Amino acid sequence: MQKLVNTLKAIEGTKIMVVGDLMLDAFIYGDVDRISPESPVPVLAIRREDKMLGGAGNVLTNLNALGAKPVVFAVVGDDDNASTVLALMKDMGVATDGIFKDTSRPTTLKTRYLAKHQHLLRTDFEKTHPLSSALEKAVLDAIEKSIKDVKAIVLSDYGKGVLGKSLLEKIIGAAKAAKIPVLVDPKGADYSLYRGADYVTPNRKELGEATGALYLKTDSEITEAADTLIKQSGIGAVVATRSEDGMSVIGKGEPLHLRTQAREVFDVSGAGDTVIATLAACLAAGAP
Repeated sequence: MQKLVNTLKAIEGTKIMVVGDLMLDAFIYGDVDRISPESPVPVLAIRREDKMLGGAGNVLTNLNALGAKPVVFAVVGDDDNASTVLALMKDMGVATDGIFKDTSRPTTLKTRYLAKHQHLLRTDFEKTHPLSSALEKAVLDAIEKSIKDVKAIVLSDYGKGVLGKSLLEKIIGAAKAAKIPVLVDPKGADYSLYRGADYVTPNRKELGEATGALYLKTDSEITEAADTLIKQSGIGAVVATRSEDGMSVIGKGEPLHLRTQAREVFDVSGAGDTVIATLAACLAAGAP
């Protein structure tokens, strides 16, 4: 327990870089009392709407809550939702200097509609094309100026176009040269994009998709898939989140399987962001 207390104290004020797909999450709550006469769909009588940072924004929110000092580099559109994102960051005391505006895309907006705790629908407003070469260079230049001051880097890849192959290679290369640990929340099946990263944090489904495994349940199945991924992709270690079965850490040495107590929850959105933020904060604070 004392080691945990010391680690939490050491996290306070530690700079951790977050690079990736920053978005806005909207939650619209209401009641459903009838079916539409126009088509057989529920009619949601809206009561309230909440907005919060999503994607890489959820990582920085978690880091901020842990007492770390997130240094964020991301791309938003030039629109009202971008203004909301920047205002939310400023309210948390997080600097917005590393947020770049791109007129060729909107700020990614995910809107969830809920009746009581029942999730009815999600809509995504986004464009996911790669960054222009000029914008990518501007982002990279800003990252390289800040990298010497951070203790860990989180690459939050949601496949929205920010973390392209070239930018990933350069960030990971710069981090390795500076001996800064790199943690990746991955997207897609090609993990060779993250070659050189110290940790990747796929969930069970993502791990299966990346290794061609149709079903992963047991410790040995998870370990075998992670070992395959490490050998194929050149990454350091896999931290696999396994829903009600906990997490597994596979890298050098014996695999570590961490059990959990399953809870009934209504929305698991962002659980992976919490995992990678906590791991990055502890590593940055000097935990083994």
